[in-house]
Amino acid sequence: MPIYTPSLLSVDAAETRRYAGLTKAEFDESSIAAACEEAALLAAPRARWELYEYDCETGHVASDPPFAIQGNSIRKHLAGTERVVFLAATIGEAVEDAVTRHFDEGRYAHSVLLDAAATAAVEQVCDACETMLRPQFAKEGFSMRWRFSPGYGDWDVHAQPDLLRLTQAETIGVSLTESFMLRPRKSVTAVIGLLRGGAGAGKDAPKGCAVCPKRDCPFRQV
Repeated sequence: MPIYTPSLLSVDAAETRRYAGLTKAEFDESSIAAACEEAALLAAPRARWELYEYDCETGHVASDPPFAIQGNSIRKHLAGTERVVFLAATIGEAVEDAVTRHFDEGRYAHSVLLDAAATAAVEQVCDACETMLRPQFAKEGFSMRWRFSPGYGDWDVHAQPDLLRLTQAETIGVSLTESFMLRPRKSVTAVIGLLRGGAGAGKDAPKGCAVCPKRDCPFRQV
């Protein structure tokens, strides 16, 4: 599939605050706004996705070579789906470089806020990709389950090499470290299940933090 380059005109301040682990009183709104503005200016949003047939009974993706999805939480999440979309997204390295530069120059608070804004930004890129894809699949009679990434629930991050292969993530500059971390750091890989049925199918399924067993995560929403 072609590379998708959504516009990122602004970065969500509320999500930036959450990713920074802040309470209302810790930073004024102008500091958060400045970090969001810098992240939006430096980000180079890119995404790529590929569609595959999927056997939800066996967990096998009809790729070449085939890929077996392993993990109880991800298999449960994809139950009943007939196709899957593998997604890779990034905002590039410039924001990450700026975070390091600000820290090295002693602007520690701004560095923390900019890093949080960059996390919010890449999630917005994924959201934009989902928004773009949803009506296309709806025309074919499919609804989309929300995206699920390695590291959620019991889906091991060791699946990352296969997700990079399945999305051809190298075409948008995404690679993997020896410890299975994505590079650039502000990148995401995920799978989206396609369920045959109405637009509301699967809308009540638990999402994100609700399926993750890490109860002490500072970013947890539920």
